[in-house]
Amino acid sequence: MAWQAIDRRTPVIPEDAEPVLSEALRERIRSFFPRYETKRAALLPALHVVQNALGHVSPQAMKEIAEVLGIPPSSVLDTMSFYTHFWDHPKGRKVIVACRSLSCNLTGAEAVLKAIKDELGIGEHETTPDGRYSLMTEECLAACDHGPCLLINEKLHKHVKPEHVRKLLDDPANDRISMERSDLFDGPSASAAEGPRNQRTKEPG
Repeated sequence: MAWQAIDRRTPVIPEDAEPVLSEALRERIRSFFPRYETKRAALLPALHVVQNALGHVSPQAMKEIAEVLGIPPSSVLDTMSFYTHFWDHPKGRKVIVACRSLSCNLTGAEAVLKAIKDELGIGEHETTPDGRYSLMTEECLAACDHGPCLLINEKLHKHVKPEHVRKLLDDPANDRISMERSDLFDGPSASAAEGPRNQRTKEPG
């Protein structure tokens, strides 16, 4: 087995890279500070609001989050890489999260996941060429009595069978939920310019 060389001399982020966090977004992160004893404690909310606003948290965004919080960029990366929810590269407009728990596997989750991969032509943590869907798996979606189950964005789909997959993926409302999103990560200075938090991306056509 050959060892793969890692180039540690070429910076991941170009020195002349343009900022990606707007001042409104930075101020939104700062609005969390009064809730916590330290700025560092606002890291998770900061990651959530940045990903919600930009779609993913790029290395440049991690660096800028670190600057706002006064912590090393490595601390942001450590937290980012621990949670599967956060993406460091662009993801699709809809993210499919397939459950891989024992309960779902016993009821056919592997066959459902294979059907999704075959239908979309992508693997885990990949995105379709049209940017419509990304795919990932999670250990448990806390709906064990409804397996196999999966999420499309924030909507839970229960008792999914392989033969349901094509119709489910073709449904433009497959990520539409009927409840208001939590405002847990919306600080008091959230900018209207970033768009309403309940807005759903409409599928073309």
